[in-house]
Amino acid sequence: MSMIAGEPRRFGVAPSGARLTFETESHEPGPTPRRRLLVLDGEPAFQLSMWCGTCQFLFRRLEGADGTLSLDSVRERLAVGVSDLDEGILTAFGLLLPEGDYLPLLLRVVPRLVTPGQEGDYFSDEQVATWGPDQFWGLPEHPRTPYYRTFETVVNDEAHLYEFVVPMVPPLWNDQERVVEYVESMGRGTEPTAVAVSTLDRCEPAVSPHATDRYEHWGLTHFLLDGHHKLEAAAAARRPVRILSLLAMGESLSDCDDQRRLPALRERPHLTRGARPTR
Repeated sequence: MSMIAGEPRRFGVAPSGARLTFETESHEPGPTPRRRLLVLDGEPAFQLSMWCGTCQFLFRRLEGADGTLSLDSVRERLAVGVSDLDEGILTAFGLLLPEGDYLPLLLRVVPRLVTPGQEGDYFSDEQVATWGPDQFWGLPEHPRTPYYRTFETVVNDEAHLYEFVVPMVPPLWNDQERVVEYVESMGRGTEPTAVAVSTLDRCEPAVSPHATDRYEHWGLTHFLLDGHHKLEAAAAARRPVRILSLLAMGESLSDCDDQRRLPALRERPHLTRGARPTR
């Protein structure tokens, strides 16, 4: 199982009752663009890719990302792992989200923990090759959080899919005894399940003299609601973990047809940019 996708359906509650919302920042008229935000309990938690169409793909942790959204009612079921689109779990976490159309997903991943600026960092490597460094700061974009890379593949000759899992709080905050417990459980063959809300953003650069590899980036980002210890354990042990996610269709920088392609793209070989399938 690489990815199972259900049919799009309505989840969520009125924004005033949702713990997690998608918002566009408001400010006085001026040259500074408004930020696209993921908001936790009324506070900006992540800045997301801009609406401009030629801006870089982005997730950047902000001060409001200071807690997780685990639910005691489904903790045991998630600890042993689920093998299908569990309706009860989806409904329970859907009540934390704003009402909208969501695509239910179940993925199996082997995550790799990445520290910004170090080996494997998308923002220092693939993104700089396409957009160049930030033209004011002269530096790569910075997500301000460690994150997990899980999968990438070719979409077509002019586009590439990158998948990320982004914790709401950094692994440094995790209880290491719980991480060790999950490592031991995974060693016995358990594949626990994490829960996330996801976006699919398509970002294509304008012509730039700083680009050495110009193409469209498809960023599939899973923001963890539950499962921070599981992801760290899976990365440490190089073991698989499952992610049950609700893809926010109307809050993504992509259309329904793009989103419905994800299961087929996820079945393709894992390929880095420029690689070709082996025969």
